[in-house]
Amino acid sequence: MSPTYTAGSLVTARGREWVVLPDSAADLLVLRPLGGSNDDIAAVFPAFEDVEQAKFADPRPDDLGDQFAAGLLRTALRIGFRSGAGPFRSLASIAVEPRAYQLVPLLMALRQRTVRLLVSDDVGIGKTIEAGLIAKELLEQGEASRLAVLCSPALAEQWQGELREKFGIDAELVLSSTVSRLERELELGQSLFKKHKHTIISTDFIKSTRHREDFIKNCPDLVIVDEAHTCVAADDAQTGTKSGANQLRYELLKRVAIDPERHLLLLTATPHSGKESAFRNLLGLVKPELANLNLETPTGRARLAEHFIARKRADVRSYLTKEDGLADDSLAERTAFPSDRWTKDEPYKLAPGYRALLDDAIAYAGDRVRAAGDEGKREARIAWWSVIALLRSMVSSPRAAAQTLRTRSASAVARTPQEADALGAPLTSDAADSDTLEGLDVAPGAGETENAGSRLKELAERAKALEGTQHDAKLKALVKHLKSLLADGYHPIVFCRYIPTAEYLAEELAGALGRKAKVAAVTGTISPQQRLERIEELAAQDADDPATRRVLIATDCLSEGVNLQHHFDAVVHYDLAWNPTRHDQREGRVDRYGQKRDQVRVVTMFGEDNGIDGKVLEVLFAKHRQIQKDLGISVSVPDETASAVTDAIVEWLLLHGRQGVQDSLFDLPSAQQSFDQAEREWNSAAERERTSRSKYAQRSIHPEEVAREVAAVRAALGGAEEVRDFTLAALHGLEALVRDPRDGSGDFTAQVGGTPAGLRDALAATLGGRIVEEDRQIPFRSDPAIARGEAALVRTDPAVGAVASYVLDSALDANTPGPRPARRCGVLTTDAVSVRTTLLLVRYRFHLTLPSRTGEKQLVAEDARLLAFEGMPARARWLDDEAAAELLAARASDNTNPQLARNQIVRTLDGKDELTDHLKEYGKRLAAELDASHRRVRKAGDEIVRGLKVVPQEDADILGAYVYLPATPASAAVPSAGAIA
Repeated sequence: MSPTYTAGSLVTARGREWVVLPDSAADLLVLRPLGGSNDDIAAVFPAFEDVEQAKFADPRPDDLGDQFAAGLLRTALRIGFRSGAGPFRSLASIAVEPRAYQLVPLLMALRQRTVRLLVSDDVGIGKTIEAGLIAKELLEQGEASRLAVLCSPALAEQWQGELREKFGIDAELVLSSTVSRLERELELGQSLFKKHKHTIISTDFIKSTRHREDFIKNCPDLVIVDEAHTCVAADDAQTGTKSGANQLRYELLKRVAIDPERHLLLLTATPHSGKESAFRNLLGLVKPELANLNLETPTGRARLAEHFIARKRADVRSYLTKEDGLADDSLAERTAFPSDRWTKDEPYKLAPGYRALLDDAIAYAGDRVRAAGDEGKREARIAWWSVIALLRSMVSSPRAAAQTLRTRSASAVARTPQEADALGAPLTSDAADSDTLEGLDVAPGAGETENAGSRLKELAERAKALEGTQHDAKLKALVKHLKSLLADGYHPIVFCRYIPTAEYLAEELAGALGRKAKVAAVTGTISPQQRLERIEELAAQDADDPATRRVLIATDCLSEGVNLQHHFDAVVHYDLAWNPTRHDQREGRVDRYGQKRDQVRVVTMFGEDNGIDGKVLEVLFAKHRQIQKDLGISVSVPDETASAVTDAIVEWLLLHGRQGVQDSLFDLPSAQQSFDQAEREWNSAAERERTSRSKYAQRSIHPEEVAREVAAVRAALGGAEEVRDFTLAALHGLEALVRDPRDGSGDFTAQVGGTPAGLRDALAATLGGRIVEEDRQIPFRSDPAIARGEAALVRTDPAVGAVASYVLDSALDANTPGPRPARRCGVLTTDAVSVRTTLLLVRYRFHLTLPSRTGEKQLVAEDARLLAFEGMPARARWLDDEAAAELLAARASDNTNPQLARNQIVRTLDGKDELTDHLKEYGKRLAAELDASHRRVRKAGDEIVRGLKVVPQEDADILGAYVYLPATPASAAVPSAGAIA
């Protein structure tokens, strides 16, 4: 009969040691490798395979390490933990070290039985990380079993990469382009939403009736909605209707949210969009009762604070400081957002040929609008959108103008004035809350019939002939601005409104910026995945040459959601948007967390004599910047406000022409009425934003609570400074070529060509084979926001993990060939102690019983602690935790005789049975602390903690034993200040 093994006990099987997990039975053992992750779990049948009770081997007295051995082994062990015993199960197994402020939504989530949150942190703060933390934690704890992310198709691949690379969550893409393949793989009657545990779904795709109903029927128990503001719309005051696309998404989410047991995370940087009813609709999705809360009362705001968090950069730039109410700055965290955004408006004047072409185009446009006004409302609206298209493409570029003049207007097929507006507006306006920017960068058409008239054809030919810097003063000005940016070391993105303009610039700039400048264009003509690949290809070109400069030409298909801060640090607005919020979106791609430059540069180009740009800049952008200056934050321009202003500008232009008197625009009664209305609406939006910053400030989680949990996590898993010191010392010890500039940044580089083959193979798998094979310098960065081919100095970075794993494995196996920087024992003669002192590195295992909505979950977790005592084991005087940790900093002050050193280790190991009672008592105390920590984090309700238990495994493992001998023997054994009485 096979012996019975308890959960947490050690067994030997298949030539290695394993931890028995709670899911085991007498005839089937579920095992995890000692120190391994859940990815390595295996099932073993004791009846068919040899399984024996294992006892962790003692250190070998003849395998002594140096003064760094203990610290290296301890950190290597802690970095390797993937099943920590603390209340945050996920933090030990993710490949990103979250900022302290990013733990706040997680703490809010863990205090709810069913998680319902609206996360509205500012652009660039890290909402994806915050959502990923919550999702990973719920999945790890068993509170959720399946996940769906609803997002725009342009962001689907980015979401997939973030979840896989940072959180170890493999999600299937469900898009229009993938659904046919996915459905072919289904069994008869099977739902693809049921087959795939984790999915990332396009919000456009899911709008179709068939797929919507299938999703609702098989909806996962955890749903994340990105850009949630696009899934609701404000109630129209006159009609009570909502926009069509938003209405479909809103109806879908209402059906998703109706299940009270479903976890729901809504993410958006713009919960208001200037409209209170849209905000209320969002709140109603989180919890129906929130939609009607009286937010003017403290009670209402406190209720909302349990489910809503909205912070700006200023709120988190410095966190856990004395200003946050903490006693000191020992846990202070300062996040490297760019501190400054250098902006400049750069005018240009049209060349004579282009000026004449624009005058003729404006004259044609005025004639067409007046003629259409006599033909009926439908014809008038078609003409209006055709004229807008003509003027916008004309001031964009000669190539965009030529294409627009040859193309039929999208609104030409409209049967009603309303349909003409619905078809024409998206391609010609710059709405801040567009459902999606996909497909909106095509050049619009100006023709109203199948074949453009002779007048349009003649204008098109003239436009085509004006390409190049000789006739195109705007292009010539761009070359000047880009050369200046490149000379200052910047890598700019040039944003255009239309695809033909982007392609035109890419062609013209290819040879105009010098041979060190690499230019590429990304537009809506290629898929979202191809866009990301093209950006990576551009970044990789001559990346090792510090003189190389990158220039990316892009349309607004990249202005939302895509992270570009790792490769670019400046923005040029080649085409002035007709809504300042669009500029904020563009600039937000580079001005965000992870940007290495402290100052991002922004150049806004505008035509001072084209009749449009100057007035848009004067009316819309001046007001936007003033509000931003007054509040310190950006306030979105209501779309109706921006459209009313630009409509008035175009009407004025058609009446007066490009040469009209500047002041006459403001004298026009209809224009002045539009400007006054815009002023009122914008001031109202700014006031709402001003009051909401205090009204909706995050108060449900106090910084002291965050600080306590951050301190606990760092004590168990190690902090950033420890990880850096370990990685630097370990690479030195493994014979890597390390260059540490000691410039205060904490960054360094390493070439690993001379390290052991096992380490090189592991690093190649995480950083890329060519980097290791060609022995390139690998940058190790203190900032966890890194580019591809770099390593972050955080415990969860795969490259750091590979170094730690090699150090630990080589320390445990004395037969490992080559350098072994960590050893399991050592003896040090030092001035740091006055009596013989022994430091033990002890690994504890705990059996956790965690209650969840689906029943109790049994887990086995690990923790490593340093314990130290003075004297011999039989008469040990134990030191406190702080004194034990301080021994790691002790340095040798004299040589130690090898035979003496061996004898000291033998005496310690021979007396280890005398230490057993204290090790067990310490384990019980540690279990009690962990129990209290779990209850503290989940303190919202008794049902969340009822049944929670943390039980230590009886036998702890002594991984390392290190003896510190006083350089000058003490005359009497006097206990040190850190000794426990």
